Amino acid sequence: MNCRFCNAELRKTFIDLGHQPAANSFLTAEQLCKPETYYPLRVYVCTNCWLVQVPESKKAEEIFSDEYVYMSSTSPSWVQHAKEYVDMIVPRLGLGKGSRVLEVGSNDGYLLQHFPNDICVLGFEPCSVAADIAGKKGIPSCRTMFNSRVAEFWSRPAENKFDLICGINVLAHQPDINDFVRGLKIALKPGGTVTMEFPSLQRLVEGGLWDTIYHEHYSYFSLVTINQIFWQNGLYVYDTDILDTHGGSYRIYACHRENENVDMLTKSKKAFDILAYEDRMGVFKGWFYTSLAPRAQHARREFMNWLLSVPCDQIVMGYGAAAKANTFLNYCGVRADMLPFVADRSPQKVGKFMPGSHIPVISIDQMMKIQPDYIVILAWNLRDEIMGELQEARKWGARFVVAMPRLEVL
Repeated sequence: MNCRFCNAELRKTFIDLGHQPAANSFLTAEQLCKPETYYPLRVYVCTNCWLVQVPESKKAEEIFSDEYVYMSSTSPSWVQHAKEYVDMIVPRLGLGKGSRVLEVGSNDGYLLQHFPNDICVLGFEPCSVAADIAGKKGIPSCRTMFNSRVAEFWSRPAENKFDLICGINVLAHQPDINDFVRGLKIALKPGGTVTMEFPSLQRLVEGGLWDTIYHEHYSYFSLVTINQIFWQNGLYVYDTDILDTHGGSYRIYACHRENENVDMLTKSKKAFDILAYEDRMGVFKGWFYTSLAPRAQHARREFMNWLLSVPCDQIVMGYGAAAKANTFLNYCGVRADMLPFVADRSPQKVGKFMPGSHIPVISIDQMMKIQPDYIVILAWNLRDEIMGELQEARKWGARFVVAMPRLEVL
């Protein structure tokens, strides 16, 4: 087994979360009677380039199919994050009439819908359900995975290349990271910009955010490694933002490596500061990659001790049928006899069952009728949004519980 970036042999385990089903493979009632496929969720770190990665146990084409249930617009705070990005990037790059923007992993149009009408936008979204929703918003979508081959097709003639190529949490979804970044370069105009957002590996380790690991996230990046990947594939990362999303993320800005202005560009102070911090944290040292597994084991024991201590006459329910919830529940071994329901606002998930645990997903209205004593916020990155939305639950005395990154009973 070899590194998907540098091809060095993978020998060092980062964390082993056992065998789990794909985190977004929600089940229908009929499927509960059929065998369910589990895949090893064992994560490796390459000691040559320090890319943290999950082998492609399940093909990307199978994960990001029409059965894929994640819709970005179900979170108001995420839609607002996308709008703030557009409000920032349009003036920063001087985009205007005739500019061309491509989003990779455009989902249901949550981001492209915010660009001014005189800017030409195109999304790449392999899930037809999400692409259909985007289409109803007037956003055209190419319903396929983005790679160098399709980038070549969409870049002929040269006038079809893009002034801006953006992606939020799509880099991790690429089993062939080199081909994907080459595709970005092919589709980018001379003088154009690529921006990509992705969770920070350093913050994942520091914060103990092991539940953000699942099969559709093939890679976990430090800025050090991203610099190498983009440079080797013809792009130069010249600036970086630090974001609060997903417990801590980076947004990188890249241009063509051979751009006539590259010699005059220097990395921003923010980028240098991040690289220096990652160096101090030990991303070039093996010991940096050994602390996460014990923290996952501790979090599992802590949550299960609490859950089993709740009196039998009190009702505990979950909120947020996110992918991270499935990693957490399956690693902990939680089943429907311990957590009878998980509520979610996504119509694509309500009425289905969580993979592995087989916990039914119900609507928020159904949860409010049941009036549980404890509501476990499984989508912890949206805790403030969720607690604000569920203030009504305080009236019957419900308490909120956040299991990650540490157990809190609020």
